[in-house]
Amino acid sequence: MEILVIGMGYVGLVTGTCFAEMGHHVTCLDIDKGKIERLTKGEIPFYEPGLKELLSRNASAKRLQFTTSYEAAKTAAVIFIAVGTPPQKNGAADLSYVESAVGAIAKHLTQYAVIVNKSTVPIGTARKLKQILKDALAEREMNISFDIISCPEFLQEGSAIDDCMKPDRIIIGSDSERATRILKGLYSSFTLNRDRVLIMDIESAELTKYASNAMLATRVSFMNELSGICEKVGANIHQVRLGMSGDHRIGYHFLYAGAGYGGSCFPKDIRALCAIAEDLGCETPLLEAVDTVNERQKKRLSKRVSEYFSKKGGMKGKTIAIWGLAFKPNTDDMREAPSLTLIHSLLKKGANLRLHDPIAMDNAKKELKGKKHIHFCLNEYQAALNADAIILMTEWKQFRFVNLKTVLTKMRGRAFFDGRNQYHPKEMVLKGFHYFGVGIPKVSTDLLRELRSSYRKKELNYDTSVFETDPAFIDR
Repeated sequence: MEILVIGMGYVGLVTGTCFAEMGHHVTCLDIDKGKIERLTKGEIPFYEPGLKELLSRNASAKRLQFTTSYEAAKTAAVIFIAVGTPPQKNGAADLSYVESAVGAIAKHLTQYAVIVNKSTVPIGTARKLKQILKDALAEREMNISFDIISCPEFLQEGSAIDDCMKPDRIIIGSDSERATRILKGLYSSFTLNRDRVLIMDIESAELTKYASNAMLATRVSFMNELSGICEKVGANIHQVRLGMSGDHRIGYHFLYAGAGYGGSCFPKDIRALCAIAEDLGCETPLLEAVDTVNERQKKRLSKRVSEYFSKKGGMKGKTIAIWGLAFKPNTDDMREAPSLTLIHSLLKKGANLRLHDPIAMDNAKKELKGKKHIHFCLNEYQAALNADAIILMTEWKQFRFVNLKTVLTKMRGRAFFDGRNQYHPKEMVLKGFHYFGVGIPKVSTDLLRELRSSYRKKELNYDTSVFETDPAFIDR
């Protein structure tokens, strides 16, 4: 099938490449000439595991090509719109790019086509776009039939290829049997094991995208809010999560406390949904609270670091290492990353920062251009050099089994703030760190007494000089 994908951002490029992998002839369009030139050379504008190899293979097989021209709309049977809908000042989605794409399609359409909107848009957008296209064709005095349907994307950065090729579900919002039949056939190669296609009305499909992201963001903020209570009462958010998730009505996914969510979807979509509701006169206190809790959570680590150093001369002049800058692992996306909130806060307090991320360094440098007192490091060990504290912000796999004994010898201090609860508190204390997780109680006096006893009996294989030299331990 001849497919045109408009918009070479994250969704458009992954979608187009995956359809080409399934044997379709795909033309990928973007008005950014530089981006198209880079893609033609096989250069990917963002990091996504496996995408570069998939693109190269399908481009070589002539199933995938790139262009800045809408001429491809003349022969395409299905046209996907996957352009950006950036937030306006009030949080509402800006539809100018979507409307511009539809206007350009109208100038080139010569035969029936199914126009599929994959951009995240307010409810009612498909109806609006249909009228725009009708009016534009009337101006050309062209009597061409078409259908506009909604097919929201549910790709996760870092696992987008699998999400596209093995989807949990495919939502088709359509009022046309013909368009529905074509889309089901197009997606059939992704649903061979079982039918994952859900057909619904267009408005429900448009709202489903917002509702899905809002629910996931709500679970994250809920756990982060609980983590604050855990720290006050001495409960452990890990145990609370296990106790909750055993209930089949709740489940195991997205119940992790941390430094807050970021990225291009959750923050934008929550605010856009609130803006939609406000225009409709609907109150959304729960959705507004989700965003408020998340913004507060992003600031909590900075506050905890400041509290720790308040008894050590304050933050000014302290060196802080930050491991991980992207908003999540397996991506170089810095949009709304919690690390940026932390970095700006620590800089204001006079700290010197040593930063490392396996993939997102280039984007981080762009975001932090011109900022002083920042040193970008080649790896996590270099970042730890002379650091008074380390803060883990992104749970990259390479940080899981770092030689922490070596790390501690490079540091000036002993503090370790785990913004993703990646490490085990007891083991971190045994290794000699002052460890702080999210929603995890401080190491108890009883445990410290047990550790000191084991140390005296020479039962520990860790560096335990901390028990004899550090006042935080001696005092207890």
